[in-house]
Order: sequence, then structure tokens, then C-alpha cells
Amino acid sequence: MRITVAHIAQQVQGLVEGDPSIELTGFAPADSAQEGDLTFAEGPRHFGAAENSRAAAIIVSGDLHSSRKTLIRVAHARVGMARVLPLFFPPDTLQPGVHPSASIAPDARVDTTAHVGPGCVVASGAHLGARSKLLGGNHVGRDCRVGDDVCLFQNVVLYDHTQIGDRVVIHAGTVIGSDGYGYVLDTGHHRKILQVGNVIIEADVEIGANSAIDRGALGATRIGQGTKIDNLVHIAHNVIIGKHCLIMGQAGFAGSTQLGDYCVVASQSGIAGHLKLGNQSVVGAKSGVMRDVPEKETVLGIPALPDRQTKRQWIGAQQLPEMLKRMRDLEKQVAQLAGQVAANLEAGSKPSKGG
Repeated sequence: MRITVAHIAQQVQGLVEGDPSIELTGFAPADSAQEGDLTFAEGPRHFGAAENSRAAAIIVSGDLHSSRKTLIRVAHARVGMARVLPLFFPPDTLQPGVHPSASIAPDARVDTTAHVGPGCVVASGAHLGARSKLLGGNHVGRDCRVGDDVCLFQNVVLYDHTQIGDRVVIHAGTVIGSDGYGYVLDTGHHRKILQVGNVIIEADVEIGANSAIDRGALGATRIGQGTKIDNLVHIAHNVIIGKHCLIMGQAGFAGSTQLGDYCVVASQSGIAGHLKLGNQSVVGAKSGVMRDVPEKETVLGIPALPDRQTKRQWIGAQQLPEMLKRMRDLEKQVAQLAGQVAANLEAGSKPSKGG
């Protein structure tokens, strides 16, 4: 397919400044762009490198102009870049069909347009939708429902009764629907509470590699539409995550916590159980959330507090060594003054020679 600057501008709803007929052969960052490549620049700091590169054209936003390069002007350069990348790097095409080494239960339903790779298992009562792909070593448990255009990378496991919406992507090694961590102390022993719920993942969710989402104890653990989850994330039983949330790597959620829509939880944060995080709330990196977070509030630290309060505490902690030094100096001055006062009082109490 021939890709021109005009074609790209149409795809990103941008305006061309320069030659719209230039043919583009690839997409690359400015520091490695070759002749014929398209690149992008988010602002003045990156624009100089892009303009001096060998790239044929630049996706830009803001008040940037060039007499040497053809520009494609858009509202947001990074959004434009995200929209055009699939044109230059289309996904691999996998042929419909079932690999001979796969095991499909007789009563499982696999759409004729789906791809089932080597070593996959599709258990009794499971359903795999149109154009969905199991890339290899996947286990789709009993009575699972996998929607259309789903992609499960290698070794993803879906426990029984898991429901996956359309256009969901789950990366390698992730486990959906494993037991929730539920125990009760019974006569000196930890008795397991059976976890008989399931996991429901709505449409357009993406889940990173080696993550784990536990099934509900009785009801469902639910991941809302459009939410994006990074690698190495643990989501415990009965957690509800709203729509279009961003969950970053190594975050953990204890049971029955609820997130609203458009929440952001940064890396290595932990969220205690049975909490509520309001719509558009933000949890900063390495935070420990121990209380509910109101809508649109940003929290930070351990325990997590409103970010401004936490930052004031951090600044205060950084000033402690100097404060301690000043306090020791003041203590020495006070001790010296006290000694002088005592000496003066003692001298004033002695009888004079003329007395």
C-alpha cells in the first residue's frame, strides 16, 4: 500500500504544510529516522531534533513551523502518532483454524474465523468469538465466554466461567479467575472460603503480562470498559474497576475495593480492601491507600494523603537535619546564657566588703 503525507493527514485529521505527495516508507523517532520516514515532535524541545533528522515529514502540534520539512499539523502530536503507527506496523495476520495439537471439547463453540494455536485447551461449554486468537498454550476454562476480536497471548489462562468482552487483549502469562484469597480462622486452623464467583472483563480492556485477577468470592470481579492494566498487577476478589482506568505496573488491590471511571493508579501502589476511589482520582507511585479517595483527588505517600499535604511533609523531612543542627546550636547558646545568668545571680548575692 502506498502511503503519502496526504493519506496520513487524512487519517489523523491534520493539515499539511509542505508537499502532500511525499511518499512515506516508515515511522521512526527523530534520532534514528531515515529518508522516507515519518516522525513526530510534541514540542519545541523535540522539534529541533526532528527538523534536523533525515525524516521526510513530521507530525507536530502547537506553533511550530519549518522551511525545510513537510509538517502534518494536528491537535496532539502523540495522539496522531498513535493513530498512524498501525499503518506502518500492521499486526500479524493469523489464519482461521485450529492447530492439530489443540484440544477442543466437543460441546465448545469456536467461531470458524477464530485462530486456536498450538497446545491450547478450550474446555466444555466455552465459546470463542469471531476473529479471536489464542496464540499458544492457552487454557480457556469451562463455560468461559470470549468475545469477538480478542487476543490471548501465549500461556494466558482463563479459569472457569470467565467472561471476556470484545477487542480485549491479554498478554503472556496472565491468569484470570484464580481463587480469591479467602480464609477464616476455625478452631486454630485457617479454613478456606470457597471462591465461587467469576471475573467479567468488559470490551476494549488491555491487560499486561504476568498479572493476576482473582474471581469473586460469590459475585464477580469486574474490569470496566477501556481500562488498561500494566504488567505484574494483582487484583483481588470482588474488586470493581470502572471504565477507562489506567493501572500501572506492580500495583495491588485488596478485596472488594471499588474504583470509579478514569482513575489512575501509578506503579507499586497498594490499595487496601473495601475502599472506594472516586471518578478521576489519582494515586501517585509507591503509595499506600488506607482510606476512601474522593472524586478528582490526587493522593500520595504511605499512608496516602492529599498530594500537597504529603509534599509538605517530604519537604519538612528534608529540612530536619538542618533543623536539628540549629536546635543543638540553640541549646548550647541557651546553656551558655543560663550559666552566665547563674554566675551573675551568685555574684549579686555575695555581701559587699563595705557591709
